[in-house]
Amino acid sequence: MLKKAFIFFYLFFCLFLSHAQAGEKSIFLSVDAGKSIDDINVQRFGLQKEFTEWLKKKGVPLSGYFELSLNHWKGADEIFGVAFSPVFMVPLCAKSKYGRYMPYIEAGVGVSLISDKIIDNRNMSSYFQFENRIGLKIKIDRFDFHIRYMHYSNAFLAQPNDGIDILLAGIAFAF
Repeated sequence: MLKKAFIFFYLFFCLFLSHAQAGEKSIFLSVDAGKSIDDINVQRFGLQKEFTEWLKKKGVPLSGYFELSLNHWKGADEIFGVAFSPVFMVPLCAKSKYGRYMPYIEAGVGVSLISDKIIDNRNMSSYFQFENRIGLKIKIDRFDFHIRYMHYSNAFLAQPNDGIDILLAGIAFAF
């Protein structure tokens, strides 16, 4: 199953690159590191493809990106995963106020496949997990710096549903 997930990641990577070369919206490479509340180390590598502003309400654009990520969780046990999430962003101020610096709040819910159901004392009960996130980011030209709270669980599709809570910090850059 993990081999299929990596093939899926590779195919989307190629698709993202082909859109970037065709002049589509920017593609970002994201690198994150952090820990769970019980000291499981987490690393994430993601590809983000921005989508256009979907809604303008009272002059505040709602925009976002799709993210495809590879995840590595390491405690006493080790898990690898692949996730796909749509993430929505709302600016925290008017663009002209801070010039090239733009703060955002982001939130999203996606899906994930993990390589094992057990990590340390946590029983995730299924390979399929939901990936929930909320975060703050600052975009500066082609870079963004972010902190995120992420929660993975199977939404009680299987029991027990221990889930995992993670705090991450990272950087993304456009190419």
